[in-house]
Parts: sequence; C-alpha cells; structure tokens
Amino acid sequence: MKYLDEYRDPALARRLLDELRRVATRPWQIMEVCGGQTHTLVRQGIDELLPAGIRMIHGPGCPVCVTPLETLDRAMALAARPEVILTSFGDMLRVPGTATDLLSLRARGADVRVVYTPTDAVRTAAARPERHVVFLAVGFETTAPANAMAVLHAERLGLDNFSMLVSHVLVPPAMTTLLASDDCEVQAFLAAGHVCAVMGWQAYEPIAAAHRVPIVVTGFEPLDLIEGILMAVRQLESGRHEVQNQYARAVRRVGNTEAQDVLRRVFRVTDRAWRGLGTLPASGLDLAPRYARFDATRRFDLTGLRSTEDSECVAGAVLTGSLLPTQCPAYGTRCTPRTPLGAPMVSAEGTCAAFHAAGRTRPPASGRAASHS
Repeated sequence: MKYLDEYRDPALARRLLDELRRVATRPWQIMEVCGGQTHTLVRQGIDELLPAGIRMIHGPGCPVCVTPLETLDRAMALAARPEVILTSFGDMLRVPGTATDLLSLRARGADVRVVYTPTDAVRTAAARPERHVVFLAVGFETTAPANAMAVLHAERLGLDNFSMLVSHVLVPPAMTTLLASDDCEVQAFLAAGHVCAVMGWQAYEPIAAAHRVPIVVTGFEPLDLIEGILMAVRQLESGRHEVQNQYARAVRRVGNTEAQDVLRRVFRVTDRAWRGLGTLPASGLDLAPRYARFDATRRFDLTGLRSTEDSECVAGAVLTGSLLPTQCPAYGTRCTPRTPLGAPMVSAEGTCAAFHAAGRTRPPASGRAASHS
C-alpha cells in the first residue's frame, strides 16, 4: 500500500539496524511514550533486534490504561442509571473497574453504546431527547480536539441532554514526572507523533534542556521507530539533548494551531489523576467554566463511590516502565485478555496486551525491566 509499505521495507530496516550497531558504543535506555509504538516494537520484534545494550522502556502512553479507576467506576455508575445512555469508544468496554466492566453492564441491560466519533454521541442525544447521553471522553491531546468540537456542536444544537465524563491527560507533565523520579532510568524519549501532530513539539524543548535528554518525535511504522531510535542514540553518543522530528511527513514544530485554539476555548488545564502515576499537577484537561453544563460530574451526583484496584495487578509498575508484563506473577495465567486484572491487558495500546499477543511468556534473562524475552 502506497505510503505504508515503504515504511515496512525489511531491507531498509536491516540497513538502519546495521547503522545503529555501528553508532552505539555504550548501553542506552530509551522510552517510547506511546502504546501504539510499543505494539509495533513488540509485534515486529524490533526490541529484540536492537544492538546489545540498547534497551527500550515501555512508557505510560496508553490512554485507556492511564484512565484512573475512579473515572471507570463513575462511568459504570452512570451506565446503571435508567435515564442514561453511556457512549464510549469500544476499547473502554472491557477495562475492569472495581467490581465489573461496561461490557458486563451492557449484558445485564445497561444502555452502553460504542461510538466511532464523539459527534455520534451528540447525534444520539439529538435523536433521543427523553434520555441523557453521556460520552466517556478519555485520551491524550490526540483525541481532545474532536471531543471539544462535540461540545461546541452540542452547544450549537442547544442540547441539554448531552454531557461528557472527561478524563483527558497531557503527555509533557508525565514525562517530567518520570524524569524527576529517583529511580528513573530513561536517557532519551521517543515522543508520540500523533500527539505532536496536534500540539507540535515546542513543549518538549524545555524538558530536553532541563533534564538533558534527547527527545525524538517518531511515527508508528517499523522504519519510523528504528530511525527514531537511531536518531536518539546518535544524540546520546555525541552528548546532545535536543528535540528532533523523525515524523516530518506529519508533524510541524507548531502543530495544528486551529486544533489548539479549540482546545483552549473548550477546556482548561487541571490536575489529573493517572493510573500508576498518581495525581500530577497541570497534567489534564477539564471543561472550562463556560461549558460546565456539559460536565457529567457536575450534572450527576457521583459522590460516595469507593474505587479499589485489584491487589494482584501491577499495572502502575508496567505503565512507568519499572516492570515488564512478563515479570508480573499473574501475567498469562490469572491475567489474560479474556480475564484481565487491569487495563494494560485489554487495551489496544496496552503493554501487557502487546506482549501477550506476541506470545512472550518467558521472563527476561536479567535486569528488572530488560526488554528482551
């Protein structure tokens, strides 16, 4: 397929890997932030083809996985109300909450619907004025503009039966938190290309300078990732710490300014709880006061919920790169895609799901978070 197959060329991949072996003279540890990148690395076995000493650390860039348990439990509390139609993207339905998941609630009669765009939820609200439609709005900067547009569309239609349960998160504060950790092993980042397509990479420049880490904006195909790793290693080997753009076919430094304008209009920056990272200052988006009437947490009484993580689940350690899925005692036994203990095993961008789909069952030979299995 044009514009896709050329980024999967095995001969070019071998040449890039050969160049990486030539350039790398020391061990280096690089984190790919995005869960989509993790799936490509693991599915294609790229992490196992890297030169000895180049280790990939799988980061918290799975939007479903970092959505806090409290948000999931609130969504299920809303779905259980007879007057509510709960709408969501499909990858949220099997994520376990404290007691159940949205798919199980739907099987028991709750009106839980999968939508493909947030405007589908708005259309449902317009068609069903006797019901209240709630859209579960999660994700990074990538999905936030479309959700903001849905709010503006609902406002234009004058709908009073539409709201959002918002749990948007921002990538740069998470990177800063990881780098500030006492046990941080990350020496360079591969930044998510789709996030940067919206926001640009200007926000990453102060991080690279303050923490002296290279950051390479990278795409999602095999050659994108191998070249991104090569660019990061070249910087590390030469002692540089800059933001570089491997994904030049899709990303500009300033990003999509029109999308950013919509975000600033509809949302405001707020503190946000992340699964595995805790509450990070100024790391999320919430509806601005002007659009508070579309906030499901304000419209409905969601107090009194008590959320409890499964004691066996080590999702937090996996999301921060402290553990590999294969180092979890429950991985592949008590925790599988059919019987998940946590979101990383069922999300399309979850690290545990990536490892399980690739058939990785053996524990790493050495190192608490070694990449090879």
